[in-house]
Amino acid sequence: MANERIILGIDPGTTIMGFGLIKVVNKNMEFLQLNELILSKYDDHYTKLKVIFERTIELIETHHPDEIAIEAPFFGKNVQSMLKLGRAQGVAMAAGLSRQIPITEYEPKKIKMAITGNGNASKEQVAKMLQQLLGLKELPKNLDSTDGLAAAVCHFFNSGKVVGAKSYSGWDAFVKQNEERVKK
Repeated sequence: MANERIILGIDPGTTIMGFGLIKVVNKNMEFLQLNELILSKYDDHYTKLKVIFERTIELIETHHPDEIAIEAPFFGKNVQSMLKLGRAQGVAMAAGLSRQIPITEYEPKKIKMAITGNGNASKEQVAKMLQQLLGLKELPKNLDSTDGLAAAVCHFFNSGKVVGAKSYSGWDAFVKQNEERVKK
């Protein structure tokens, strides 16, 4: 019997959330889907968070991923943007954790390095490499979806050697690894 698993990759955002799915059969990757959730049409930040949660649950219920790989927020100069991005990431993580799906977080540079060999690669370079690796016929207009797919592929490449990434198997594991973030 073939060893199969499905990996959901998520690039969280409050304007666009990108996601991609791959299937791993034995040690081979197969492309399943990539798409994006357009959130800019919602004015209220809390509505955006609700939509991110609901869409992530829908993806989980439709594709039954065994693992989720998510891009960690990078540190920028705008604190409000970071807060919103962190909330978006947290809501996507909560959706996965609510279904007991292990989550691994990857820094953007680590994802770029895994896909292109260059931690400073552009979105376009990452997308082109994914196109070659997975035999994609065409690339989407917005590259947020390829960023989500890149997180899934990065996770596949790093399977069994999670170094520099945070992995959670449920709420208990998350709390244990992030005790400084828990209010007492």
